[in-house]
Amino acid sequence: MTATLINNTRDLEEASASEVIAWAKETYSDKLVLASSFQDCVLIDLVINIAPDVEVVFIDTGMHFKETLEYVETIRSRYDLRLVTLQVDESASDYPCGINGCCNVRKVLPFDRFLEKSGSRAWISGIKRVDTDERADVPVVGWDERRGIVKVNPIASWSEEDVSSYKELRNLIEHPLAAKGYGSIGCAPTTRPIEPGENPRAGRWSGQDKTECGLHLP
Repeated sequence: MTATLINNTRDLEEASASEVIAWAKETYSDKLVLASSFQDCVLIDLVINIAPDVEVVFIDTGMHFKETLEYVETIRSRYDLRLVTLQVDESASDYPCGINGCCNVRKVLPFDRFLEKSGSRAWISGIKRVDTDERADVPVVGWDERRGIVKVNPIASWSEEDVSSYKELRNLIEHPLAAKGYGSIGCAPTTRPIEPGENPRAGRWSGQDKTECGLHLP
């Protein structure tokens, strides 16, 4: 199945983000979901204009900035989203934010459980090749080995300049912390503003070797 999928979707590597999303919607219909961290609404704006009924999944780790939670509600209302908010279970209290295993308990496991229970066949993410070294070779459409479903990355080839241009073109609502120097926004205890010239994700897990929460790792 994996080889067939890859061979049949190679042309999507040269397609626009909107064309990729349209293909995903046509192929997977109501078994397609969009996962969003709500650090911005670029991907939401792209997807909702093509698939307005798609479920949008937000993982509430219990450690988000209050500004993020407020932004989620702003965007939910703006786009009339079919928002699904995943909550962590009580076991998460044993994993303070930043220690080994925290992201797995607070993000990865809730998302895995949701996908299994919902019967989703594909999920859309907003990762880009410029984000981290681990993402440098991410395909536009690939096979999520961990979950046994298709993963669609419509803006995989976008640069940070592409993101900024799209925000300006569409006059998108910005996350309140973006104006305070936060380039990538995750959980409050492990996210800081970035310095001029730093990679937008440099403010995540600063001082640690960690660059990924685990959602996008094999």
